[in-house]
Amino acid sequence: MGTISSENSLRHESYIAFFDLDDTLIRANSGKLLVRVAYEKGMMSLPDLIKALWLSFLYKFRLMDSEKIIAGMLTWLAGVPEKRVNDLSSEVFGKYLLTAITVEARNEINMHKGKNAALVILSSALSPVCQAVADHLEMDDIICTTIETENGLCTGRTTGKLCFGNEKVFRLKMYCEKINCKVENAWYYGDSISDLPVLSTVGVPVCVNPDKKLLKAAKRNRWRILFWK
Repeated sequence: MGTISSENSLRHESYIAFFDLDDTLIRANSGKLLVRVAYEKGMMSLPDLIKALWLSFLYKFRLMDSEKIIAGMLTWLAGVPEKRVNDLSSEVFGKYLLTAITVEARNEINMHKGKNAALVILSSALSPVCQAVADHLEMDDIICTTIETENGLCTGRTTGKLCFGNEKVFRLKMYCEKINCKVENAWYYGDSISDLPVLSTVGVPVCVNPDKKLLKAAKRNRWRILFWK
């Protein structure tokens, strides 16, 4: 399961606003940036880079199961020290992700803070990246994908299931139950049709710069649609 670090302190919040990370809170794809910078720093081989680019192409055009693609994109981490991954994530955040946080996202977060809401990143992105963004925005918690480690080295596999699709629904419900907040009062902000299960679960679904399939679903269900620059 992803990180749940603040549940005791959140029990008195009025509701929870969950946010996806890539292309929602940030106008970028953190996974692609990690791969790019890792290759530039000699942390991954050319064959691994080619594999990552191919999988990215398959994901973009929905030519393969999304969960298998995302899992496959993590295999390059096998044998990489956990500290190097954390350092890489910090560098990518400082150089690229910080400026990719939109003004609209910041304003939305401040709006929820003013209503005494808990703020949680719920994303398939890697935990050190999510943590960096959450810390900067002074959010309360992260629920995300964590990389398995053995003796300080990454295995290239996830700890537990990938935080994607229906797994997001499961983790959201578990989180709400742990801190005694009703799912029907929860908000979720997402951009992709892969977020449809979780958007259909919460009481207040919000679609941010939705892809074509999600836009169609949002209009059909009369969900709130936002376009952030």
